[in-house]
Amino acid sequence: MPADAAAHIRIARPARDLRVAERFWVSGLGLDVLYRHAADGTPGQSSLVMVGWPDAGWHLELVHDPTAPMEPRPTPEDLLVVYLGEPVPDALVEQLERHGGKRVPAHNPYWDTWGVTLQDPDGYLLVLSTRAWSNS
Repeated sequence: MPADAAAHIRIARPARDLRVAERFWVSGLGLDVLYRHAADGTPGQSSLVMVGWPDAGWHLELVHDPTAPMEPRPTPEDLLVVYLGEPVPDALVEQLERHGGKRVPAHNPYWDTWGVTLQDPDGYLLVLSTRAWSNS
């Protein structure tokens, strides 16, 4: 099957601590744990947790190799943008902050105009956008 609009997308990121990362994405943003794997100590085998919404065409895979941990190296443009299509609820921002997030100014002021930027516990950026989006 060629890659097309029906292809599922996995976004994988290293995490310093899977429990801390899971707390932010699941308890903070409200994603579900879709799959979990614990490494058994075999070199090169990672522990991971996949999070997302069950019917979405994507999921976020948070990975940690306990035998060779990788330090996350996000840049100011490594954004995961969630288009809400409505104002960002203050309660959601507060919930994300209580679960390890930190509200930060966006590198690109566009995102400060059209949303709220939060840094996850590994330094990656989540933008909750007030805008709606469609690829069609």
